[in-house]
Amino acid sequence: MTTDDRELVISDLHVVPIGQPDREILAGIDLVVRKGEVHAIMGRNGSGKTTLAYALMGHPAYQVTHGQAMWKGLDVLKLSPDKRARLGLFLAFQYPTAIPGLSVASFLRTALNARRRGLTGGDSDFDPSDPTRGGISMGDFRRLIREKMALLRLDDAFAARYVNEGFSGGEKKRLEMLQMAILQPEFAVLDETDSGLDIDALRIVAEGVNAQLSPDLGILLITHYQRLLNYITPDFVHVLAAGRIVASGGRDLALRLEQEGYGPILREAGLPASASDEAEPAEPAEESEVHA
Repeated sequence: MTTDDRELVISDLHVVPIGQPDREILAGIDLVVRKGEVHAIMGRNGSGKTTLAYALMGHPAYQVTHGQAMWKGLDVLKLSPDKRARLGLFLAFQYPTAIPGLSVASFLRTALNARRRGLTGGDSDFDPSDPTRGGISMGDFRRLIREKMALLRLDDAFAARYVNEGFSGGEKKRLEMLQMAILQPEFAVLDETDSGLDIDALRIVAEGVNAQLSPDLGILLITHYQRLLNYITPDFVHVLAAGRIVASGGRDLALRLEQEGYGPILREAGLPASASDEAEPAEPAEESEVHA
């Protein structure tokens, strides 16, 4: 296996919103994430964290104006979102969308078969229900989904519910972790997975992530608050500001942010410290999004 198969290499990435060429959100991101590593991206609201996630996964609202993201010898920024997913890339959204009428089980089986088809190179002989032709039998899929739901403390009835319809914030996040457990991606971007979660839901989601850590999975963990890193230990922490990475370090960098806020680090990078230099306040709970 070559080095390219083990790492995502982002080089001089510049991104603007579609139709707004003069509003550059990412202004030259350079980052290497290897399989087996957890990289945390931290930054204030509006720093470009979510834009980075969406650019990597091909969100239509953003345009890459310069740079590349090499994965398995390919620039994934030039591929369609479905091809990126088939190459083993996964994005957990900050605000998951409801899909009325589509059950969790059907959604996950369809996604799994698309992933398995990608692993076979899109073989025209692929049969989603035939294990000898790359697919997975219904019995095997049921056993798989039950095993992974138990890991996330979800009961069997969860599989029959419609995707994100009437879900609490904790259930939405656990569904995304369930997707990750089922699909077994090689690189996952987790965009503010802790957003809106109470402490119990956060622990369950973090347990789901930690259970999947392996030498074959690289994770880019995007968060605004240090509290998530109390449960998922990063190998590297990066601070994003003004569309670029201005500081990198270990978990001690996240602890410093918790104690001092972003102001001192921004000043060290030659950037305005903004309105306040004090440590970031605790995240306010959103009533509709706090339950596990």
